[in-house]
Amino acid sequence: MRLAVPTNVDASNTAALIRNLPTMNRKTLVLPALAGLLAPVLAACGGSDGAGEGVDPIVVGVATHIEATKAAPAPLDPSQAYDVDAWNVMRSTLQTLMRLPRSGTAPVPEAARSCGFRDTQNEQYRCTLRDGLKFSNGHALTAQDVKFSIDRMKTINNTNGPVSLLDGIDKVEAPSDSEVVFHLKKPDATFPQKLTTPAAAIVDPEVYPKGRLYSGFDVVGSGPYTLKTVRSDNRITKAVFTRNPSYKGGVQARNEKVEMRFFNDSVTTEKALRRGSIDVMNRGLAPDQVKGLKNARDKGIMLQEMPGQEIRYLAFNTKDPAVSNKAVRQAMAQLINRSDLVRNVYSYTGDPLFSMVPTGLTGHINSFFNKYGDPDVAAARKTLRQANITSPVKFTLTYTTNHYGSSTVKEVRALQSQLNRTKLFDISIKGIDSWQQFRTDALDGKYSVYNMGWFPDIPDADNYIAPFIGKQNFLGSPYRNGKIESQLIPSSRQQSDRNAAGADFKQAQDIIADDVPLLPLWQGKQYVAARDDITGLEWALNSASGLQIWELSRGVAD
Repeated sequence: MRLAVPTNVDASNTAALIRNLPTMNRKTLVLPALAGLLAPVLAACGGSDGAGEGVDPIVVGVATHIEATKAAPAPLDPSQAYDVDAWNVMRSTLQTLMRLPRSGTAPVPEAARSCGFRDTQNEQYRCTLRDGLKFSNGHALTAQDVKFSIDRMKTINNTNGPVSLLDGIDKVEAPSDSEVVFHLKKPDATFPQKLTTPAAAIVDPEVYPKGRLYSGFDVVGSGPYTLKTVRSDNRITKAVFTRNPSYKGGVQARNEKVEMRFFNDSVTTEKALRRGSIDVMNRGLAPDQVKGLKNARDKGIMLQEMPGQEIRYLAFNTKDPAVSNKAVRQAMAQLINRSDLVRNVYSYTGDPLFSMVPTGLTGHINSFFNKYGDPDVAAARKTLRQANITSPVKFTLTYTTNHYGSSTVKEVRALQSQLNRTKLFDISIKGIDSWQQFRTDALDGKYSVYNMGWFPDIPDADNYIAPFIGKQNFLGSPYRNGKIESQLIPSSRQQSDRNAAGADFKQAQDIIADDVPLLPLWQGKQYVAARDDITGLEWALNSASGLQIWELSRGVAD
């Protein structure tokens, strides 16, 4: 997937090469790193799309799309973007004060030279910026720009966006050009990790409007790469990331360019990989593809498997008459066979999940299994009868057809079959092609039950509970629980030692298992497939499953 400039290239030659590159459009477009990949043709042609002559880029392909719609017109504006594909673009083109390290979970400085809490209550967080920071348009980046970016996110308060990650901020101060001070409403030991996310991306006030979204696909940032993109029908079709010569931060880019191309499905993406027209593919791999790629080493392809924190779950509109009674949701929890899903749909490329908090994170507990045990039709029938609910219970299970990969429809059909054959449910299914439309309609409460996935914003159990609970939750869910919102989450955030927060998380998971506003299904593994001359695959994903395109380079095939 990646092509890196050899480490013995003379620095002056590299600088000259960069100076000779065609001028980038001021409106650089950020492309989701996980999401797309550039055309093989582009790779072969070198500078045909402004990539520059003489630099052989690494070409990455992903089976997904980034699109602009009437309801969501700004897919690459940090105030709106809240999906893994857009975030991967932003991580490469926009800076944050902190970032996740090459591996591990403890944040390290990025645009900041240093950051830290200045009180024992974890309520005041202070950062000092690096010297000489600049946006890609040449404008200086100062502490006032950081303040503007955070204030703008909160002012726009986009319901599709990640503003909830910053809702703990009371105010931001910029006492000097190089110093930023965050005053928090309540103690929050997870705040440094939240500053690593694109929710806290730093944008140029001269480009991004203060009170509205920056519509379209252009991005102006100070990250390790600048970007040019090509679009068709309000979708990004390809993009070129070029190393930013003005970048100052903690990332060491191991390549000069990365091209991305977006494909309609993972089968087409895999064919491009096998042909050699792309170097890397990531995300959306179907189970049979994983199996085939594991055995493709003799064809010049390697597959990197890594532990993953992706989860899949069902979300409920708890005010919808079909599922407003929690007995209906509890009956579903008593019937769904997760092992069957993992075996027959995902061929063991994931594991059954019995909590919203995945295994591997501090505080995980198998709350759903502890309460409901193995699938039990008799228990589900009793639950419905005791609540005076007449069966079969009817509703439509809605899903997005392509955002989470081609196996989603198989998963939804398997769930439909599991529930309907008990005669306790009569469920129909409906697929929505547009991810933005799916998200908008879900937030508007148009679906009774819908299939969702979650990639972590930060590698902490807090991020699998807090985003789904409360007034401004990610799903727009009407479900409320005072104990989780007012006691357990605030208590857990006072613990700098995250192991000490485990007891609060376990209580929250037990409450969710009883009320079932969400129903966890499975936890996925992460895979990156690449041509065998690509190096750095082991570092391609960070602890939040974010793509790190700067780690990719081209070496010598075995």
